[in-house]
Amino acid sequence: MWLQFSYILSLMAVFYYCYLFVYPRYLNRERILYFLLALGWAPAIFVATRYLIEENLYPAVLGFQNYTVGTSLRFIILDNLFRATPMMALSAVVWSVENVFKKEKENKLLRLEKNQAELAFLKSQVNPHFLYNTLNYIYALAYPVSEQLAEAIMKLSDMMRYMLHDSPDGKVELQKEVDYLQSFIDIFRLRFEDRFFVNFDVQGNVDGQRVASLVLIPFVENAFKHGVVSNPATPVDIQLQVVGNTLSFVVRNHINSHQKDHSTGIGLVNIKRRLALLYPGQHHLEVQNTDGVYEAKLELNVQ
Repeated sequence: MWLQFSYILSLMAVFYYCYLFVYPRYLNRERILYFLLALGWAPAIFVATRYLIEENLYPAVLGFQNYTVGTSLRFIILDNLFRATPMMALSAVVWSVENVFKKEKENKLLRLEKNQAELAFLKSQVNPHFLYNTLNYIYALAYPVSEQLAEAIMKLSDMMRYMLHDSPDGKVELQKEVDYLQSFIDIFRLRFEDRFFVNFDVQGNVDGQRVASLVLIPFVENAFKHGVVSNPATPVDIQLQVVGNTLSFVVRNHINSHQKDHSTGIGLVNIKRRLALLYPGQHHLEVQNTDGVYEAKLELNVQ
C-alpha cells in the first residue's frame, strides 16, 4: 500500500510539473528548445521523488524500502526512467483540452464584443448620415440667397462625408486629408472674415501617399481653440511636408492669453495613444510651449 502511495505521488508530481509549468510556458514554436529541456526534467522529477520517499523516508520511518540494500543508483534510475511517460502524455492531453475550451470561450467573447462594436458603430452612423443629407438639402435652399453661405454649407457637407468615409485599414489618401484640413480652415475663415490669419503651406508630393484618417486635424483644432488667429503679426502657421516616405506636420500658434481654458494640450493624451496604436515605432511627436508659443511637430512614416 505504501509503495503504491509513493508511486502515485511521484506520478502526480510529474503531472502537475508538466501541467502547471512546462506546457503553459514553453509549448509554442518560438520556445521549442526550452520546451524540450523543461520536459526532459519530468522523468528526473519522478525518479527523484520516488527515490527520496521509498529509499530514504520509508526506511527511516517505516523500516522498509522498495529496492534491496546495495541496489545501485544507476539501476534505480534506469528502472524508473520511462515510468513517467504515460503521465507526461496524460498531462499534455488534459492541458490541451482545457486550453481549447479556454480559447473557444475567449473567441466567443471577442465575437460578442465585435458584434456589439459593430452595432454601436451603425447606431453612430444614423445621425451623421442624416446631417449630411440635410446639409445637401440646405445647400440647395441657400444657394439662391447667398453663394458664400452655400459654399460654407457645401464645405461642411464635404467634411461630413469625409468623416463618414471608411476603409479596411482605416487609412485614406493624403490629398483627401489635406483637402479636409483646407475645408476646416476655410469654414473658420468665414467666421472671422478679414480678421483671420492662418498660413497653411503644403510641400512635396502628396499624391499616392496614405495616412490614417483624421490624424492631423486635432493639432489644427487645438491651435484654433487656444491660439491667436486675429493678429496678422502672430498668425497660426501650419506646415505639411512630404519627403520620400516621411510626412512632417508642424502647427505653431501664439497662446491666447484671454482664453479661460489655458490648457493648450487638448486631447494630447488621446492623440498620443492613437498614434501609438496606428503608427507603432513609425512616428515621432514633439510638443513645445516656449514663451507663449505652442508648437507641435509630428513625423509619420506614410510608406
